[in-house]
Amino acid sequence: MPSNKSVSDAPISQFTNCRILREHTLQREDLWVREGKILDPEKLFFDEQGYADQQVDCEASIIAPGFIDVQINGGYGVDFSQPSEDVTAGVSLVAKKILEHGVTSFCPTLVTSPPAVYHKVLPQIKVHDGGPHGAGFLGFHLEGPFISLEKKGAHPERYLRTFQSGGIEDLMEAYGSLDNVAMVTLAPELPRSQSVVRELCQRGITVSLGHSVANLSQAEDAVQHGASFITHLFNAMLPFHHRDPGIVGLLTSDQIPAGRTVFYGMIADGIHTNPAALRIAHRAHPSGLVLVTDAITAMGLPPGHHTLGQQVIEIQGLHAYVTGLPLPYSRRWLINDEFVS
Repeated sequence: MPSNKSVSDAPISQFTNCRILREHTLQREDLWVREGKILDPEKLFFDEQGYADQQVDCEASIIAPGFIDVQINGGYGVDFSQPSEDVTAGVSLVAKKILEHGVTSFCPTLVTSPPAVYHKVLPQIKVHDGGPHGAGFLGFHLEGPFISLEKKGAHPERYLRTFQSGGIEDLMEAYGSLDNVAMVTLAPELPRSQSVVRELCQRGITVSLGHSVANLSQAEDAVQHGASFITHLFNAMLPFHHRDPGIVGLLTSDQIPAGRTVFYGMIADGIHTNPAALRIAHRAHPSGLVLVTDAITAMGLPPGHHTLGQQVIEIQGLHAYVTGLPLPYSRRWLINDEFVS
């Protein structure tokens, strides 16, 4: 029980000797927190006559909001798209490891897989908060299988699907359940996708556009039906063209519904996206930028062979490519989610 004259009985923590990002610069100042909320020290001192119940010396460390990774396929030997008897253990391991890097919540991402994988993996984990034990689980990000054949990238072609019935039936047949799903990446040019986008949004699931050859009109139509995200901008979609900028054009489109923000993920590793392209996107639409890792099983492990769902990936240095593909693709680098020489 606090001994000060604060209006609340909740204890007040004072973080001292820390650096805080304010007005785009790191500034040395104390941070006051009560029940997880940052306090205005002037109001605390003069209005409440309150003071700290406990002090924490940060030893010149930076205090910042936790990172949220909405596209991460696995790490530390764990592949979220590989079914196991205890999926929870794998997700928990990754959650603990990424917490050490400042990630406080994440969306485990499943790449295109056979229905049996979704049916086994999705029911095993419920949305939950993070803590000292690891980052919080926000729900799964299902990247595929309703994506474009032309822009499939590392997704196995044999498991790609289209919207045969044009409704929830297609989703349930593929996924089995949507209870623990936070985001679905799909190609908006697929026939009958509009009703699927609308159905997912009505269920509170974010619809992301990606692995797609959609033109700008098709992308705008999807946004008008509720889509609000773009999966790894520039990668696995039509390149920008001045007559039809495709999905990229959503960043400056005048057809976005009032009050709606279209967010876009980007892999800012200097390989997936040239830094100049990253700057162009940020300057065009800074409020929509979301950095993602798109990390795979190999994260935290030495180079070698690893899995990405149904594919085998070989890591050499900072590059990765799919192995076991028919020539001439088996030795082509997998960059920008496409095969290039």
